[in-house]
Amino acid sequence: MSHWRFTKGLHDLGAGCHAYLQPEGSWGWSNAGLITDSGEALLVDTLMDVRLTAEMLATMRDAVPAAVNIGTLVNTHANPDHTFGNQLLSGASIIASTSCAEEMRETPLPMLIAMSKNWQTMGEAAAFFYEQMGRHFRFEEVVLTLPTRTFDKELTLKVGNKTVELVNVGPAHTGGDVMVHVPEDKTVFTGDVLFIGGHPVMWATPVSSWIAACDRILGWDVETIVPGHGAITDKNGVRKFKAYLEDISHEARKRFDAGMSWIDAANDIELDRYADWIDGERIVTNVATLYREFSGGKEEHNIAELFAAMGRYRKAHGN
Repeated sequence: MSHWRFTKGLHDLGAGCHAYLQPEGSWGWSNAGLITDSGEALLVDTLMDVRLTAEMLATMRDAVPAAVNIGTLVNTHANPDHTFGNQLLSGASIIASTSCAEEMRETPLPMLIAMSKNWQTMGEAAAFFYEQMGRHFRFEEVVLTLPTRTFDKELTLKVGNKTVELVNVGPAHTGGDVMVHVPEDKTVFTGDVLFIGGHPVMWATPVSSWIAACDRILGWDVETIVPGHGAITDKNGVRKFKAYLEDISHEARKRFDAGMSWIDAANDIELDRYADWIDGERIVTNVATLYREFSGGKEEHNIAELFAAMGRYRKAHGN
Protein backbone atom coordinates (compact mmCIF):
# COMPACT_ATOMS: atom_id res chain seq x y z
CA MET A 1 0.00 0.00 0.00
CA SER A 2 1.06 3.62 -0.43
CA HIS A 3 3.69 5.04 1.90
CA TRP A 4 1.88 8.37 2.27
CA ARG A 5 0.67 9.36 5.73
CA PHE A 6 -3.04 10.07 6.11
CA THR A 7 -2.81 13.34 8.00
CA LYS A 8 -4.75 16.57 7.60
CA GLY A 9 -3.39 19.18 5.28
CA LEU A 10 -1.23 19.62 2.22
CA HIS A 11 1.00 16.79 1.01
CA ASP A 12 3.70 17.46 -1.59
CA LEU A 13 3.53 14.67 -4.17
CA GLY A 14 6.45 16.04 -6.15
CA ALA A 15 6.76 17.73 -9.56
CA GLY A 16 4.21 20.42 -8.69
CA CYS A 17 1.39 18.11 -7.59
CA HIS A 18 -0.12 18.31 -4.11
CA ALA A 19 -2.94 16.55 -2.28
CA TYR A 20 -5.02 18.15 0.46
CA LEU A 21 -6.36 15.47 2.81
CA GLN A 22 -9.09 15.50 5.46
CA PRO A 23 -9.01 12.48 7.76
CA GLU A 24 -10.78 10.29 8.39
CA GLY A 25 -12.58 10.67 5.12
CA SER A 26 -16.13 10.09 6.37
CA TRP A 27 -19.29 11.93 5.31
CA GLY A 28 -18.26 15.34 3.96
CA TRP A 29 -14.55 15.04 4.77
CA SER A 30 -13.18 14.94 1.24
CA ASN A 31 -9.80 15.39 -0.41
CA ALA A 32 -8.70 17.93 -3.00
CA GLY A 33 -5.70 18.43 -5.25
CA LEU A 34 -3.41 21.12 -6.63
CA ILE A 35 -1.45 20.92 -9.89
CA THR A 36 1.09 23.63 -10.70
CA ASP A 37 3.70 24.37 -13.34
CA SER A 38 5.48 27.48 -14.59
CA GLY A 39 3.53 29.75 -12.23
CA GLU A 40 0.09 28.40 -13.22
CA ALA A 41 -2.25 26.41 -10.96
CA LEU A 42 -5.24 24.10 -11.25
CA LEU A 43 -7.34 23.13 -8.23
CA VAL A 44 -9.10 19.76 -8.11
CA ASP A 45 -12.31 20.24 -6.10
CA THR A 46 -13.32 22.50 -3.26
CA LEU A 47 -14.59 21.33 0.13
CA MET A 48 -17.89 21.03 1.99
CA ASP A 49 -18.17 24.66 3.04
CA VAL A 50 -16.60 28.08 2.63
CA ARG A 51 -14.68 27.98 5.93
CA LEU A 52 -12.92 24.71 5.16
CA THR A 53 -12.17 25.76 1.59
CA ALA A 54 -10.73 29.08 2.75
CA GLU A 55 -8.50 27.22 5.21
CA MET A 56 -7.32 24.90 2.45
CA LEU A 57 -6.60 27.74 0.04
CA ALA A 58 -4.63 29.63 2.68
CA THR A 59 -2.54 26.53 3.36
CA MET A 60 -1.89 26.06 -0.35
CA ARG A 61 -0.96 29.70 -0.90
CA ASP A 62 1.44 29.69 2.03
CA ALA A 63 3.25 26.63 0.68
CA VAL A 64 2.98 27.01 -3.11
CA PRO A 65 3.46 30.47 -4.70
CA ALA A 66 1.52 29.54 -7.86
CA ALA A 67 -1.59 28.84 -5.74
CA VAL A 68 -2.00 32.57 -5.12
CA ASN A 69 -3.61 32.80 -8.56
CA ILE A 70 -5.52 29.60 -9.35
CA GLY A 71 -6.72 29.93 -12.91
CA THR A 72 -8.69 26.69 -13.19
CA LEU A 73 -10.92 24.69 -10.87
CA VAL A 74 -12.08 21.21 -11.82
CA ASN A 75 -15.09 19.76 -10.01
CA THR A 76 -14.81 15.99 -10.21
CA HIS A 77 -18.52 15.51 -9.50
CA ALA A 78 -21.56 17.30 -8.12
CA ASN A 79 -21.61 16.27 -4.45
CA PRO A 80 -21.45 19.24 -2.04
CA ASP A 81 -18.23 18.10 -0.35
CA HIS A 82 -16.46 18.67 -3.68
CA THR A 83 -18.25 21.85 -4.80
CA PHE A 84 -19.56 23.93 -1.89
CA GLY A 85 -16.43 26.10 -1.72
CA ASN A 86 -16.61 27.06 -5.40
CA GLN A 87 -17.58 30.66 -4.67
CA LEU A 88 -14.03 31.34 -3.48
CA LEU A 89 -12.79 30.52 -6.99
CA SER A 90 -15.43 32.54 -8.84
CA GLY A 91 -12.75 34.29 -10.89
CA ALA A 92 -11.35 31.01 -12.20
CA SER A 93 -12.49 28.85 -15.08
CA ILE A 94 -14.65 26.21 -13.36
CA ILE A 95 -14.72 22.99 -15.37
CA ALA A 96 -16.91 19.91 -14.93
CA SER A 97 -18.57 17.22 -16.96
CA THR A 98 -21.92 18.12 -18.49
CA SER A 99 -23.64 15.58 -16.21
CA CYS A 100 -21.93 17.04 -13.15
CA ALA A 101 -23.11 20.55 -14.01
CA GLU A 102 -26.68 19.29 -14.47
CA GLU A 103 -26.60 17.56 -11.08
CA MET A 104 -25.13 20.64 -9.40
CA ARG A 105 -28.10 22.72 -10.58
CA GLU A 106 -30.35 20.33 -8.67
CA THR A 107 -28.42 20.65 -5.39
CA PRO A 108 -31.02 21.20 -2.63
CA LEU A 109 -29.05 23.80 -0.66
CA PRO A 110 -32.12 25.25 1.14
CA MET A 111 -33.07 21.76 2.31
CA LEU A 112 -29.56 21.11 3.66
CA ILE A 113 -29.69 24.39 5.57
CA ALA A 114 -33.13 23.54 6.97
CA MET A 115 -32.06 20.05 8.06
CA SER A 116 -28.98 21.47 9.77
CA LYS A 117 -31.03 23.98 11.74
CA ASN A 118 -34.28 22.09 12.36
CA TRP A 119 -33.21 18.45 12.40
CA GLN A 120 -34.97 17.73 15.72
CA THR A 121 -38.37 18.22 14.07
CA MET A 122 -37.67 16.74 10.64
CA GLY A 123 -37.53 13.01 11.33
CA GLU A 124 -35.01 10.20 11.12
CA ALA A 125 -33.39 11.28 7.86
CA ALA A 126 -32.59 14.76 9.16
CA ALA A 127 -31.30 13.35 12.44
CA PHE A 128 -28.85 11.11 10.56
CA PHE A 129 -27.86 13.98 8.27
CA TYR A 130 -27.24 16.28 11.23
CA GLU A 131 -25.17 13.72 13.13
CA GLN A 132 -22.98 12.89 10.15
CA MET A 133 -22.77 16.28 8.42
CA GLY A 134 -25.06 19.07 9.56
CA ARG A 135 -23.29 19.72 12.86
CA HIS A 136 -19.87 19.93 11.20
CA PHE A 137 -20.44 22.25 8.23
CA ARG A 138 -21.82 25.75 7.61
CA PHE A 139 -24.20 25.43 4.70
CA GLU A 140 -25.82 28.81 5.28
CA GLU A 141 -22.63 30.55 4.01
CA VAL A 142 -22.62 28.68 0.70
CA VAL A 143 -23.49 30.41 -2.58
CA LEU A 144 -24.02 27.72 -5.20
CA THR A 145 -21.40 28.46 -7.88
CA LEU A 146 -21.76 26.46 -11.08
CA PRO A 147 -19.19 25.44 -13.70
CA THR A 148 -18.37 27.93 -16.44
CA ARG A 149 -17.17 25.26 -18.88
CA THR A 150 -18.36 21.71 -19.45
CA PHE A 151 -17.35 18.72 -21.54
CA ASP A 152 -18.75 15.29 -22.24
CA LYS A 153 -16.06 12.60 -22.47
CA GLU A 154 -12.47 13.90 -22.33
CA LEU A 155 -10.71 17.25 -22.19
CA THR A 156 -6.98 17.98 -22.28
CA LEU A 157 -5.67 21.08 -20.50
CA LYS A 158 -2.31 22.70 -20.01
CA VAL A 159 -1.11 23.94 -16.63
CA GLY A 160 2.04 25.77 -17.61
CA ASN A 161 3.86 23.17 -19.70
CA LYS A 162 2.20 20.24 -17.93
CA THR A 163 -0.50 18.20 -19.67
CA VAL A 164 -3.58 17.41 -17.58
CA GLU A 165 -6.20 15.00 -18.87
CA LEU A 166 -9.81 15.16 -17.66
CA VAL A 167 -11.66 11.89 -18.19
CA ASN A 168 -15.38 11.50 -17.53
CA VAL A 169 -15.94 7.91 -16.40
CA GLY A 170 -19.50 8.39 -15.18
CA PRO A 171 -21.94 7.14 -14.38
CA ALA A 172 -19.98 5.71 -11.47
CA HIS A 173 -20.36 7.22 -7.98
CA THR A 174 -22.61 9.86 -9.58
CA GLY A 175 -23.82 10.55 -13.09
CA GLY A 176 -20.67 12.35 -14.21
CA ASP A 177 -17.43 11.52 -12.41
CA VAL A 178 -14.24 13.10 -13.73
CA MET A 179 -10.73 11.84 -12.99
CA VAL A 180 -7.81 14.27 -13.33
CA HIS A 181 -4.81 12.46 -14.80
CA VAL A 182 -1.30 13.94 -14.91
CA PRO A 183 0.54 11.45 -17.13
CA GLU A 184 4.09 12.82 -16.85
CA ASP A 185 3.87 12.76 -13.05
CA LYS A 186 2.24 9.30 -12.93
CA THR A 187 -0.46 10.81 -10.74
CA VAL A 188 -4.26 10.78 -10.82
CA PHE A 189 -6.85 12.56 -8.71
CA THR A 190 -9.88 10.27 -8.86
CA GLY A 191 -12.58 12.19 -7.03
CA ASP A 192 -15.11 9.74 -5.59
CA VAL A 193 -14.35 7.07 -8.13
CA LEU A 194 -12.23 5.85 -5.19
CA PHE A 195 -12.93 5.67 -1.46
CA ILE A 196 -9.98 4.29 0.49
CA GLY A 197 -10.56 2.82 3.94
CA GLY A 198 -14.29 3.43 3.84
CA HIS A 199 -17.43 2.08 2.22
CA PRO A 200 -18.37 4.09 -0.87
CA VAL A 201 -21.88 5.32 -1.45
CA MET A 202 -23.50 4.32 -4.73
CA TRP A 203 -25.80 6.96 -6.14
CA ALA A 204 -25.66 5.97 -9.83
CA THR A 205 -25.77 2.83 -11.94
CA PRO A 206 -24.71 0.62 -13.60
CA VAL A 207 -22.10 -0.66 -11.18
CA SER A 208 -20.25 -2.15 -14.16
CA SER A 209 -19.42 1.39 -15.25
CA TRP A 210 -17.79 2.08 -11.87
CA ILE A 211 -15.83 -1.16 -12.10
CA ALA A 212 -14.70 -0.13 -15.59
CA ALA A 213 -13.48 3.18 -14.14
CA CYS A 214 -11.29 1.22 -11.72
CA ASP A 215 -9.92 -0.75 -14.66
CA ARG A 216 -9.17 2.56 -16.39
CA ILE A 217 -6.91 3.56 -13.48
CA LEU A 218 -5.26 0.16 -13.41
CA GLY A 219 -4.49 0.51 -17.11
CA TRP A 220 -2.69 3.83 -16.67
CA ASP A 221 0.99 4.20 -15.82
CA VAL A 222 0.31 5.81 -12.45
CA GLU A 223 2.01 5.46 -9.08
CA THR A 224 0.31 8.10 -6.92
CA ILE A 225 -3.48 7.89 -6.66
CA VAL A 226 -5.41 10.50 -4.68
CA PRO A 227 -8.94 9.33 -3.84
CA GLY A 228 -11.93 11.51 -3.13
CA HIS A 229 -11.97 10.21 0.46
CA GLY A 230 -9.31 8.42 2.45
CA ALA A 231 -5.58 7.96 2.22
CA ILE A 232 -3.40 8.40 -0.86
CA THR A 233 -3.01 4.98 -2.41
CA ASP A 234 -1.50 2.94 -5.24
CA LYS A 235 -2.89 0.31 -7.59
CA ASN A 236 -3.27 -2.21 -4.77
CA GLY A 237 -5.80 0.14 -3.19
CA VAL A 238 -7.66 0.34 -6.49
CA ARG A 239 -7.76 -3.45 -6.79
CA LYS A 240 -9.16 -3.81 -3.28
CA PHE A 241 -11.81 -1.18 -3.95
CA LYS A 242 -12.78 -2.78 -7.26
CA ALA A 243 -13.14 -6.13 -5.46
CA TYR A 244 -15.55 -4.48 -3.01
CA LEU A 245 -17.78 -3.25 -5.84
CA GLU A 246 -17.80 -6.72 -7.39
CA ASP A 247 -18.41 -8.42 -4.06
CA ILE A 248 -21.29 -6.20 -2.93
CA SER A 249 -22.91 -6.37 -6.37
CA HIS A 250 -22.72 -10.19 -6.33
CA GLU A 251 -24.11 -10.45 -2.80
CA ALA A 252 -26.95 -8.04 -3.52
CA ARG A 253 -27.84 -9.86 -6.74
CA LYS A 254 -28.16 -13.19 -4.93
CA ARG A 255 -30.59 -11.69 -2.45
CA PHE A 256 -32.54 -9.82 -5.12
CA ASP A 257 -33.00 -13.03 -7.10
CA ALA A 258 -34.13 -14.79 -3.91
CA GLY A 259 -36.87 -12.19 -3.40
CA MET A 260 -35.35 -10.59 -0.29
CA SER A 261 -36.23 -6.95 0.34
CA TRP A 262 -33.51 -4.33 -0.02
CA ILE A 263 -33.55 -3.60 3.71
CA ASP A 264 -33.32 -7.26 4.66
CA ALA A 265 -30.57 -7.77 2.08
CA ALA A 266 -28.51 -4.86 3.43
CA ASN A 267 -28.76 -6.24 6.95
CA ASP A 268 -28.00 -9.76 5.78
CA ILE A 269 -24.81 -9.06 3.80
CA GLU A 270 -21.76 -9.92 5.89
CA LEU A 271 -19.24 -7.08 6.12
CA ASP A 272 -16.63 -8.68 8.39
CA ARG A 273 -14.02 -8.63 5.63
CA TYR A 274 -14.41 -4.83 5.60
CA ALA A 275 -14.39 -4.47 9.38
CA ASP A 276 -11.62 -1.86 9.23
CA TRP A 277 -13.57 0.33 6.76
CA ILE A 278 -15.62 3.25 8.07
CA ASP A 279 -19.24 4.13 7.18
CA GLY A 280 -20.64 0.62 7.03
CA GLU A 281 -24.20 2.02 7.00
CA ARG A 282 -23.69 2.90 3.33
CA ILE A 283 -24.38 -0.73 2.49
CA VAL A 284 -28.05 0.23 2.81
CA THR A 285 -27.89 2.82 0.03
CA ASN A 286 -25.60 0.62 -2.04
CA VAL A 287 -28.04 -2.28 -1.96
CA ALA A 288 -30.97 0.04 -2.70
CA THR A 289 -29.13 1.44 -5.73
CA LEU A 290 -28.20 -2.04 -6.95
CA TYR A 291 -31.81 -3.19 -6.54
CA ARG A 292 -32.87 -0.22 -8.66
CA GLU A 293 -30.46 -1.38 -11.36
CA PHE A 294 -31.53 -5.03 -11.10
CA SER A 295 -35.22 -4.08 -11.34
CA GLY A 296 -34.74 -1.86 -14.36
CA GLY A 297 -35.60 1.23 -12.34
CA LYS A 298 -38.82 -0.14 -10.88
CA GLU A 299 -37.49 -0.17 -7.31
CA GLU A 300 -36.80 3.45 -6.40
CA HIS A 301 -36.13 5.05 -3.00
CA ASN A 302 -35.83 8.75 -2.24
CA ILE A 303 -32.95 10.32 -0.36
CA ALA A 304 -34.94 10.81 2.84
CA GLU A 305 -35.85 7.13 2.93
CA LEU A 306 -32.23 6.14 2.37
CA PHE A 307 -30.84 8.50 5.02
CA ALA A 308 -33.38 7.27 7.56
CA ALA A 309 -32.53 3.64 6.77
CA MET A 310 -28.81 4.33 7.09
CA GLY A 311 -29.39 5.95 10.45
CA ARG A 312 -31.24 2.88 11.69
CA TYR A 313 -28.50 0.61 10.36
CA ARG A 314 -25.80 2.63 12.10
CA LYS A 315 -27.63 2.43 15.42
CA ALA A 316 -28.05 -1.33 15.05
CA HIS A 317 -24.60 -2.18 13.71
CA GLY A 318 -22.29 0.69 14.61
CA ASN A 319 -19.68 1.42 11.92
